[in-house]
Amino acid sequence: MRLLNQIVAVTAINLKSIPRRFWVSLSTVVAIALVVTVLLSFLAMANGFRQTLRGTGSPDVAVLLRGGASVEINSSVGRDQLRLIEEAPGIARGADGKALVSGELYLIVDGLKRASGTKANIALRGLGPEGEAIRQGFRIVEGRMFEPGAAEIIVGRSLLSEFAGFEPGSTVRLGTGTWTVVGIFEMGGSVFESELWADVGTVQSLFNRSNFYQSIRVRLDGPDALAALKTYVDADPRLKLDAKTEQTYFADQAAGTGGLIQSLGWPLAIAMAMGALAGALNTMYSSVAARTTEIATLRALGFGGIPAFVGTLVESLALAGLGGVVGALLTWVFFDGLTASTFGGSFTQVVFSFRLTPGLVMQGVTLALVVGFIGGLFPAIRATRVPLVAAFGQR
Repeated sequence: MRLLNQIVAVTAINLKSIPRRFWVSLSTVVAIALVVTVLLSFLAMANGFRQTLRGTGSPDVAVLLRGGASVEINSSVGRDQLRLIEEAPGIARGADGKALVSGELYLIVDGLKRASGTKANIALRGLGPEGEAIRQGFRIVEGRMFEPGAAEIIVGRSLLSEFAGFEPGSTVRLGTGTWTVVGIFEMGGSVFESELWADVGTVQSLFNRSNFYQSIRVRLDGPDALAALKTYVDADPRLKLDAKTEQTYFADQAAGTGGLIQSLGWPLAIAMAMGALAGALNTMYSSVAARTTEIATLRALGFGGIPAFVGTLVESLALAGLGGVVGALLTWVFFDGLTASTFGGSFTQVVFSFRLTPGLVMQGVTLALVVGFIGGLFPAIRATRVPLVAAFGQR
């Protein structure tokens, strides 16, 4: 109990004396706050990208690509294969009895970014007649749906916020044709909102891709439907397709790019943490030096070395923890919800929002405390070795 009382007393003295070292303490807090802000901004970016892609896929929709292709842009599917899939088991049917199957063409076209005025790749998706029925949550929020056979496109809300020239009523030159933007659509903030949609027959004609698709999407009619569909595909040598749920397809894409963004954040934050660590060491050595006489006096009164050690370490952790909290607040204020775009798995721009979560905040604060612990450890050891005679000799 006596040791505990001594630790509490010394720690209180250390914390109350921080205002006497205000500027050097503030520099440590700011340095650590910047480290945490950089780390959390990258983690929030990676998290937002993953959530956008993972929120896109539906477990009730299957995507079929050419065997061995991992993304639509690398796939090729013929019209004959599409017709065979329409007869496959496990596929839901609409009110008119037609199989909910959509052969789709996925192309890269140029868009002009609003922020920079530079060109960037965006996705133009040709949609089959059943493409709208397959996708739950799709809705037109302005204008109307494109007409089959007409050079008309609808634009995702997220894409419109990042790229200029796609306002309803405007015309754009894509491929060999001039297209009219007739509507804006939403799909719950999914990656589809980063695309342009048009009738697949018109896209095939104006881009010279007749009888050619890149993916087939089907709505499944039950939990076991995917297994039945795979069995059907594997049994027919004419198909040579890989089938997976849309949810799995986008999760695979999220893992690659999201992991890359996150792997950039940690090394950069650790490099900056080295600088913050030097600041923390300087601050705590200055703290010990400024309190040499106090420490010697307490030692003369019977206080042991452990209270001096713990008190110095707690002071360092308090400053680092404050820096971590400030960094988290800065990230939340300036980055959480910020809209950005980056390349997805198909080399087109995916529009997403930074998303900060409590788990990410804990990672940032933990890094700050690690810096504080290392930065306070050696000064704390020094505090336990303050020579009494030399300390009093400084008076």
